[in-house]
Amino acid sequence: MPDIAYLSLGSNLGNREQNLTEAIQQLESIGAVRSVSSLYETEPVEFNDQPEFLNCAVGIETTALPEELMRQLLEIEQAMGRKRVQKKGPRLIDLDILLFGDRVVNTPELTIPHPAMHQRRFVLEPLAEITPAARHPVLKKTTKEMLRELPPGQAVRRIGSISLG
Repeated sequence: MPDIAYLSLGSNLGNREQNLTEAIQQLESIGAVRSVSSLYETEPVEFNDQPEFLNCAVGIETTALPEELMRQLLEIEQAMGRKRVQKKGPRLIDLDILLFGDRVVNTPELTIPHPAMHQRRFVLEPLAEITPAARHPVLKKTTKEMLRELPPGQAVRRIGSISLG
């Protein structure tokens, strides 16, 4: 039985929109992409001395287990040329699992729901656009509620939509 996993995609190197488009096309090889948010230009978080990001959220239907999906996402990042040089630093592509149905995973390799998603406007803004009622299985709050509860800050600007195909 397939699950819907919600992913956060980001890029701040090269042609950011093209990187996101390519990543979404690659996701089609591992599951059915069911929803794609608008594109959001966002300020970097934690390590600020780097270019702004383009971010979006994607809902993908998959029969993979969470660990298998994460492995597939890392393979897409690697195939697209991501180099892990600096933690939280600039990146060609970043693919994160935010939610995976109502599953909770807590292993050394993987944490679902994403441990910081409820603190990040650049994650919640696009996620709430495509699934405002999705519920965080630990916090028991919807994406819309978590977004509403964020403190001011973290500039996030909706700049358009991604064109696939």
